[in-house]
Formats: sequence, structure tokens, C-alpha cells
Amino acid sequence: MTPNQCDIGLIGLAVMGENLTLNMESKGFSVAVFNRTTEVTEKFAVGRAKGKNIQPTRTMEEFVGALKKPRKAMIMVKAGSPVDAVIGQLAPLLEKGDVIIDGGNSLFTDTQRRGKELENRGIHFVGCGVSGGEEGALRGPSLMPGGSRESWEIIAPIFRKIAAHVDDEPCCRYMGLDGAGHYVKMVHNGIEYGDIQLICEAYAILKDIAEMGAAQLAETFADWNKGKLDSYLIEITSQIFRKIDPETGKPLVDVILDKAGQKGTGIWTLQSAIKQSVVISTINAAVEARVISSRKEERVAASKILPQPKVRKFKGNRAKLVDAVRSALYVSKIVSYAQGMELLRGASTEYKWNLNLSDIATIWRGGCIIRAKFLNRIVEAYQ
Repeated sequence: MTPNQCDIGLIGLAVMGENLTLNMESKGFSVAVFNRTTEVTEKFAVGRAKGKNIQPTRTMEEFVGALKKPRKAMIMVKAGSPVDAVIGQLAPLLEKGDVIIDGGNSLFTDTQRRGKELENRGIHFVGCGVSGGEEGALRGPSLMPGGSRESWEIIAPIFRKIAAHVDDEPCCRYMGLDGAGHYVKMVHNGIEYGDIQLICEAYAILKDIAEMGAAQLAETFADWNKGKLDSYLIEITSQIFRKIDPETGKPLVDVILDKAGQKGTGIWTLQSAIKQSVVISTINAAVEARVISSRKEERVAASKILPQPKVRKFKGNRAKLVDAVRSALYVSKIVSYAQGMELLRGASTEYKWNLNLSDIATIWRGGCIIRAKFLNRIVEAYQ
């Protein structure tokens, strides 16, 4: 491939970076790639990228030289100082009018700072939330870009095409200025935490009180997914219940370690809510549950000292209990999303982003982790 011919470049070839590259290439775009470790680039070049319109580069200079003007370079590295390090290498090689896109889970205030620094050089900066995990990156994620309107217009033809589509609409719309895109992604992750915790609590009631086994739970959640609760998380939960651990032959859910981690976006969401005086109790409880979960050793030690409450044997109508749990889960899910939307409304006012809540709900309908059927009702509510 001759110099200055690639439509876009991507830096950072972990799984998300690789999959986004393959997604772009499959939609007809030529992609230059660079990774700090050359071996990773070479492995990708002779493996998944072989025979495709993807140009591996071994230096940052070669990477920049491979891009069409105005250059579009997307960064997919760990949030924090690694992003600053890449920008520090990349920016001096770019020209006015070029665009840098950060597709990681960066803190929105970092995005605001980076945008101002690059603006002084005449370089556009887009902070873009990317949701959907590894599979979404490959087949079509939900994209939440924030930055100047001019920078959005430059990248829009590519981003609209690689995003997931629902009802022939791309799950990608311009969010607003500077850190708007990363803020929306942060709140998305907070809602995701709430969603997951609500599912866990529904599971606990059905398992411990209704005494349902993994096979019954799988059928129940699959049935729920046919109605109002139709969503990605409910769907994969039903699939998880069917997974068998190859070592023990037991359902995986019964032997997996009850210790969850977190990457920080949930905590950032809480901090922002406190600053704005917005109540996000469901998300707050979900983050706290993860913190408690992570303190496994403490919990085990406490269980040997403190008397454990006994679960009363349920003697009522189990079908009615299951239906009550389903209804409670649905209502709680609505509360979680409503709290997230209220936080977005508050941030929009504080940072003068003019966020379109209907647009946000629209792009969350496909590609992302919290995609759900009832988001259509949220779209209608904010139109």
C-alpha cells in the first residue's frame, strides 16, 4: 500500500483494537495499525489481518505517513497515562486539521484537558465511548463521540458505518463538546453496573428462596427475555445458567468465585452524581455490592464469627413468586435507567453540552451491553 492511502489508523492492538480494525476493514475502509510492541503488530499482520486491506506499521512516523489527510488516528489503549503517552508521541507528527480519537474508557475531565491541549496545536480531539465489548467491536458497537462538531463531521462517515444498526439507524450519534462522549459512556457503565446487580439479586431470591436450580433458572430467564425484559444481559444470563464447568460437571454458576472486580467507571459515576446532587441509589448500591464482593477474605472470616441468618423455607406459590421477582426486576431496571438519565441531564446543564437524551437512548438500543427492548419507550419519552 502506498503512503497516505489509509482511511484511518488505529493504535493499540489488544483484542478491542484488533476487532475494531477488522470491523473497519470489513466495511470497506483501509486501516493502518501500530502497536508499541512490534511483535504484536507482526502477529496480527500474519494472522487475523492477513490478506486484508490493513497496513501494519512499525514506527509512529510510518503510521502517520500511511494516513490520508486529514489524518484520523484512533487510540485504543488503557485509560490514564498510557493515553497521554501515545498522544505525546503522535501529536508532534500531525498537522492542523488532523483528528485524534480516544476510544478507551477515559475519565471525561481528562478528555476535556486533552482536547484543550490539542486545540492549541490545531489538532481535533474526539473522546468516543465504545460499548459492546469484544464482540461489539467486531460486529458493530454503540459509539458515543464527543468533541467539536467539525471533528465529528470528519470521522462520521466511518463511525456511522462501523456502528451497530437498529431499524436501519446507526447506533452512533454526536453527543456534544469536549468530554460529552466519555461522560455518556461513563454513565452507560454505571447503568450497566446497576443492571447486573439487579439481575444478581433476582437470581439470589430465585435460588435461595424459590430453591430453583440452574436449569430452571435458565428457562425462567429465557422466558423473561421474550417479554418486557428482553435485553442483552437477560439473554446472556440465561445462557450462563446452562454452562457446565468441565472440571466438576456442575453448573458453572454454582462453582464460580463470588468475587467481582471493577475498572473505575462506576466510582466515577458516583463521584459525578454527588457533585451534581443527583440521586443514583441503584447504581450506588451496585458499586458498593462489588466492593463488598471483592473483600472475599474478610467475608469468609466474618462468616466464622457472626451467626448466619437462616433462609426460611418458601411455602407459597412459586410461580407467583417468580412473576413477582420478574415485575420487581423490570421496575428496578426502569429506576436505574431513569437515575442515569437524570445524571446525564444534570451534566448537560453543568457542562453546557446540550445532550439529546432521546439520541442517547437510541444509540443504546444496539451494540452495547445495556441494550434492551424497553429503551424504545425511553426514546419516545424524551422525544
